[in-house]
Amino acid sequence: MKLPLSETRRGKHGRKKSQVWDHFDEETMGEPGYVRAICKTCKRSFAYMKDYRQSGTSHLRRHLLLGTCQRNLQANHHSNTGANLHLHQKQARAKPYSNSISFDQVHCNDKIAKMIILHDYPLHIVEHKGFIDFARALQPRFNPLSLNTVQGDCVAIYFREKQNLLNLIDGIPGRINLTLDLWTSNQTLGYVFLRGHFIDGDWNLHHPILNVFAVPFPDLDGSFNQTIVTCLSGWNLKGRLFSVLFDKLFSNETLMGSMRGLLSLKNPVILNGQLLRQSCYARVLSCLALDSLWAMQETISKVQKKVQYVKSSKSLEERFWKLKQQLQVPCKMNLLVDDKNKWDTVYHMLVAACGLKEVFSCFDVYDHPGDTMLLTMEDWKQVENLCACLKLLYDAAKTLTIQSFSTANLFFPEVSKLKVQLTEASQDPHCCCLIMSLQEKFDVYWRESCFILAIAAAMDPRYKMKLVESTFAKIFGENAEPWIRTVEDNLRELFLEYSIIQVLPFTETNFDIGNKNMMKTDAYQEVSLDGFQGVSIDDASIFPVEVGLVEDELSDIEFYISDFTTNQEFKSELTKYLEEPLEPNVQEFNVLSWWSINEFKYPTLSRMASDILSMPVSTLSADSIFDTEIRKMDSYRSSLDSLTLEALICTKDWFHCESKPFDVSHTLVKMKY
Repeated sequence: MKLPLSETRRGKHGRKKSQVWDHFDEETMGEPGYVRAICKTCKRSFAYMKDYRQSGTSHLRRHLLLGTCQRNLQANHHSNTGANLHLHQKQARAKPYSNSISFDQVHCNDKIAKMIILHDYPLHIVEHKGFIDFARALQPRFNPLSLNTVQGDCVAIYFREKQNLLNLIDGIPGRINLTLDLWTSNQTLGYVFLRGHFIDGDWNLHHPILNVFAVPFPDLDGSFNQTIVTCLSGWNLKGRLFSVLFDKLFSNETLMGSMRGLLSLKNPVILNGQLLRQSCYARVLSCLALDSLWAMQETISKVQKKVQYVKSSKSLEERFWKLKQQLQVPCKMNLLVDDKNKWDTVYHMLVAACGLKEVFSCFDVYDHPGDTMLLTMEDWKQVENLCACLKLLYDAAKTLTIQSFSTANLFFPEVSKLKVQLTEASQDPHCCCLIMSLQEKFDVYWRESCFILAIAAAMDPRYKMKLVESTFAKIFGENAEPWIRTVEDNLRELFLEYSIIQVLPFTETNFDIGNKNMMKTDAYQEVSLDGFQGVSIDDASIFPVEVGLVEDELSDIEFYISDFTTNQEFKSELTKYLEEPLEPNVQEFNVLSWWSINEFKYPTLSRMASDILSMPVSTLSADSIFDTEIRKMDSYRSSLDSLTLEALICTKDWFHCESKPFDVSHTLVKMKY
């Protein structure tokens, strides 16, 4: 029974006080004074009156506005007129986020610029009719932007963020590591990506792109050096470089020689220049993988064609899997079509094909009885041997994809593990021919990098020199002692240099004097081990000394060095660290957190550790580790002016670094291999 409206809710002029009653009926429930509201559309019942006391209509309005009623959903979809529109307008006025808030065009422009930077949209998207219509549908007062306006906004954001990064770099206690990566283009220009790697005062690892600049390519000229110097000056990095890692693309000897001399003049020479490297670990692995694939190109091409044929139609693929079930082949992998630009996809394709070789053999007989491109059992055996070789390289490269740039202590065991695996695989008569050529090329990288990586491993308190000792013993057997001693000498030499820097005021002159006098110690010896020829010291060519040095200053430094090398108090910090018990090797161990906690216990050594641990082994980011070709700048970006290009690329990288802080926890180094 319906309650007469006149008895309940009519105003002074005979109207209902709320328009929700256009969508609800009232119904008494059993006894007078107990009334419920029934939705006319969905028939849902709501409390309204009990003992003649009303509950109000807010909950009825929410039923309409929140879309739980189908009638209201349809009404919102097709029209915003009548009572529904009136309800929406009242609700909007009641909420804090409403049309009553003034529209800020400047704020909107800033958000559009950030959107373009973050998602690589072209600048002229703001002039597209579709974008303008969309923006005005959201906000009718939106004023369309010109290309020049949004370009200026992007550059302004770049300068703002650059200043923030510059402030961060100026405040770090340690030094900077650099990597240089090269992209090509359709023009006679290459693009150099200069990236910095450092640890801040709170022991957080950073790896921002500092600069992007164009250079003549493939013929790099002398202007390259000057551009590098300009970039370093712009970031106040003079005298603050710890290491520089180049790509093999910068293999011009004249260029590298002048670059080495340039850095030696303006930065402290540490470890006799060993920290100016030309070997990117990711590139080395990719080159080895491509060499392996090239050696079996004909057989791989057969497999590719077979896979492509099966994947060319749904009916063929269904027939292939039906045959697999009939043959009861246990392989659970799916067929994959490879991407020629990623060598890991070729590896995965070959592994899956090997697991399904029986199916392919029967499928060929059934589908292509006269095919001259059939894969023989010998072909499949070659593919299996190739997969075993590629697996070693794939597993090694996979460690670089966990994090774009990890702390350097993790890589000595990984690189050493691969060396041992290649050595053992070279003894296998089935794949020794393929492996031996790879082993020879990898040994070049090993000899260039093993000492630097060993020093980084020694900065991990879980292993210190124990990991280095066991690894060299595994590789060199009875001849391991000279290699171990060289790492120890390098550690003490480096610690000595940091100790001098801690005591003396920072000046470029003091760095030069300190480096000059470092040669008077016996920390470096010429090393010849297993074909490795160490670098001997040449006073005149490597350590330039400015004319007119004050004799007293030189004498003071000589006195300090003499005192340092004879006083146990100065040597105790490094010695104490190496002699103390190892930390437990647990999965949750965070090497940066450990040094942060022990920073005051080891003030000099912790400064040295921060520079070493931030040292990169690859110039490539995680998404480029398996690339088979040099990255190429697209035509649109190549058409931009140098400032805009740098602004878009660098700022995007900085935004992503802010949103994805580096995490070094859950990293467990395995000593067994």
